[in-house]
Amino acid sequence: MTTENKPPRPSEIKLRKADKTLTVSFANGEAFTFDAEYLRVESPSAEVQGHAPDQKKLVPGKRYVGIDNVESVGHYAVRLTFNDGHDTGIYTWSYLYQLGHEYDDRWERYLDQMAEKNLSRELG
Repeated sequence: MTTENKPPRPSEIKLRKADKTLTVSFANGEAFTFDAEYLRVESPSAEVQGHAPDQKKLVPGKRYVGIDNVESVGHYAVRLTFNDGHDTGIYTWSYLYQLGHEYDDRWERYLDQMAEKNLSRELG
């Protein structure tokens, strides 16, 4: 990947536990506010993504999930600890930037797949 193709680095990461959101501001001026549910169901962990593109799993029942902790991983990522115990995904700057730009498509696809499989975002 050339320097021109690299996503910008975050300039600020702000966790708002009460709102269950994580705001990531990038050095180029773009900022994305992510709901914890979106970050949880799009976790980059093998538990969610599988080991191949066709192995991605739907994660139901996460409407009220929150983020307990944001931990730096080197100079390239953060590890999020969710209040449901999930903490194995490492969110690189590149992945967070991608999640921000692809939010509409990813979220619509998630909701459609949940409906197709008759799964709920609610606990239970």
